[in-house]
Amino acid sequence: MRTVQELETAGVSALTIEDTVLPRPYGPAGRGLTSIEEGVGRMRAALAARQDPDLVIVGRTVAMGSTSTEDALARAKAYAAAGVDAFFFVGIKDRTQLDAAAAAIDIPIIIGGGAPELSDLDYLASRGARVALQGHQPIMAAAQAVHDTLKALRDGVKPKDLKGVPSPEFMAKATRDAEYKDWTKKFLGG
Repeated sequence: MRTVQELETAGVSALTIEDTVLPRPYGPAGRGLTSIEEGVGRMRAALAARQDPDLVIVGRTVAMGSTSTEDALARAKAYAAAGVDAFFFVGIKDRTQLDAAAAAIDIPIIIGGGAPELSDLDYLASRGARVALQGHQPIMAAAQAVHDTLKALRDGVKPKDLKGVPSPEFMAKATRDAEYKDWTKKFLGG
């Protein structure tokens, strides 16, 4: 409850509450899940802590990929009945699983993964999927770019000769430089 209150105070507009045993146990056992009853308790506590009705609270489980489709659907139904605003299924692998999920609950669905057969946006929308995460490629690409740039500098490439460096115009736009200059002038006189 305190986490929900603190995140809401910080201005978060949506958050997920999951049923994974945390901290994650050491070893190859992977992710343990709480009982459905404890998961429902977590959802109810999060909902009770919410002060702003516009804060979106999403139930989340990895059961689809770690236990079974039936377990994931039982959890989704129970958490939806508890009142969560949407449900995040991690580990949906195919249309059969998404079809079952869409039939089980009538709240918006979020999926994580990127199975090729789950890339048709019209199909996803028809099944209530409102967010379809595509993986962590942007972060991985950024890590690769940082690595390549630092390696090039270490290897003696001059900063002006680096490849892939964005233009000053792009950086000014991406960092909202004009806004910051206006604010500096407006509030600091310079």
